[in-house]
Amino acid sequence: MALGLIGTKVGMTQVYDDQGEAAPVTVLQLGYRDKPRKNATRAERGHVSNSLESKRRKKRQGQDIPRKADVEPQRVIREFKLDGGAAPEVGQKLTVDLFKDVKAVDVIGTTKGRGTSGVIKRWGFGGLPAAHGAKKVHREVGSTASLASNRGSGRPKKGKKLPGRYGHERVTTRNLRVVSVDAENNLLLVRGAVPGFNGAYVMVRPTNKK
Repeated sequence: MALGLIGTKVGMTQVYDDQGEAAPVTVLQLGYRDKPRKNATRAERGHVSNSLESKRRKKRQGQDIPRKADVEPQRVIREFKLDGGAAPEVGQKLTVDLFKDVKAVDVIGTTKGRGTSGVIKRWGFGGLPAAHGAKKVHREVGSTASLASNRGSGRPKKGKKLPGRYGHERVTTRNLRVVSVDAENNLLLVRGAVPGFNGAYVMVRPTNKK
């Protein structure tokens, strides 16, 4: 079974290993967060409740209706693929103990949104020379004379690095080593940085990279 949990990025810190070397780690708090019923739609409440009445449920009386978890509506719902084996029971509580025997994980999140940015900030361009005669062009893109894919057609080449929206995209950071599992506080420490701001939701799963 491919394990997976939804977590919250707490922040970064450092820990020392048995050899006394400091390792930069990101602290992830794993679990689910309830959503107030007043903020949940009727579909979200019916997704987890066995007792919520609906016209569709009345029409299916006498049929085998899948059992619901009977919990509060959740803020974030994601799906994880199973690679065979027994699936978790409906309503079963999953904790960080799922990763106690996992050596490395993949963390999926949304990067920080930085708005519309120039090529120096977005792509790391070096800029133009700040010499005499160069006036207010130090952070420009540079020449785009060969931008057309066919000379004179005006159709730009795909993948050209230009100014534009930077960040706020789904990113998967792969093969992060699991440094520590704190079952009491439901915390997972992984070596390295993960996408997103402190407090952002992330998905954690065992890595499939060898």
